[in-house]
Amino acid sequence: MGERPCRERWGGRMSYRIPTPPPSLEELAKRQQNVVTASQLRARGVPARVISGHCRRGGPWQRLLPRVYLLQSGEPTPEQRMWAALLYAAQNGREEGRREGAVITGTAALALYGFAVVPRLPAVTGVDVLVPRQRRLKDAGEVRIRRTERELVARSVHGLACAPVARAVADALAEWTVDGAPAGAPVPVRELLREAVSRPDSRCTVRELATELVESGLTGEPRVRAALDELLAAERDFVLERVDRLVDEWLLPAPLAIPELRMRGGTYIGVPDLYWPERGVAVEVDSDLRCVSEGEAAWVRGGQHRMEYLGIRVVYVSGARLAADPDAVGGELREAYRAGGTDVVELLVV
Repeated sequence: MGERPCRERWGGRMSYRIPTPPPSLEELAKRQQNVVTASQLRARGVPARVISGHCRRGGPWQRLLPRVYLLQSGEPTPEQRMWAALLYAAQNGREEGRREGAVITGTAALALYGFAVVPRLPAVTGVDVLVPRQRRLKDAGEVRIRRTERELVARSVHGLACAPVARAVADALAEWTVDGAPAGAPVPVRELLREAVSRPDSRCTVRELATELVESGLTGEPRVRAALDELLAAERDFVLERVDRLVDEWLLPAPLAIPELRMRGGTYIGVPDLYWPERGVAVEVDSDLRCVSEGEAAWVRGGQHRMEYLGIRVVYVSGARLAADPDAVGGELREAYRAGGTDVVELLVV
């Protein structure tokens, strides 16, 4: 008997969902650039003996990786190699539909994204693929299995599941740290990070990149930390310039920039981004961009808390809110300047 339609009741009415038949072998091969798995072939009625016969020397098919086949003869294209790596890592078991998550990452993913700082796709000789930690899977051919405890997030790039740019960058840097830079060249850390946040199609923010590099433990590498600090400083400088323009537009007096505040006895208080000493008002702009480690974040928060404790009115400005609603931020700055601090303790400005 054929498969019966699925019935569901919505608001007292019966609705029917007709199951969508799986794509034919021709449709699947077209979707996956002629690369398929053994389970996909069996699910479409191709017995194992036919698969083996077609893959003999001189046959029309070839085996690229364990249980992964190319339905053509000749050298596979770079894209077909990527499909083979992804399908090898994603397959789990013999049943159609029993598949586990897998995403291409590292240099291979960046090549698919079109990064200029990495070799073009034909020159990529290894493919790193992220899979859940519990998967029992070994490296095979040029495929290197990378396990992760975090939830896999995928972006479709030319139909292939790739890690988001920030994760792919972190994995590429980790890969180069162990195996060396592409083609034996010096590791292009600074260029890679800059390209990651500047490409209009990558949708990778400085914050996302910093978070991923910290999570991957790469900020302990001096070159990575130096390049990241440059990006963070440039991002904050850009936002501070916009705040300065906003101060002028709202006809506020020019504040002090990055002053060091201390008590009369010399006790350190903090370093706000902007400060109006005559009103006891400080401005903190994207303070999280000043911090990479939790220790640095705690140090910045400590200064903010001390300023507030001593009566200083602290205005927190984010670049995202400034871009979305500059008038609201300008009004907030004007109101803070008008109100001033509360019983501000006299401080030294260094």
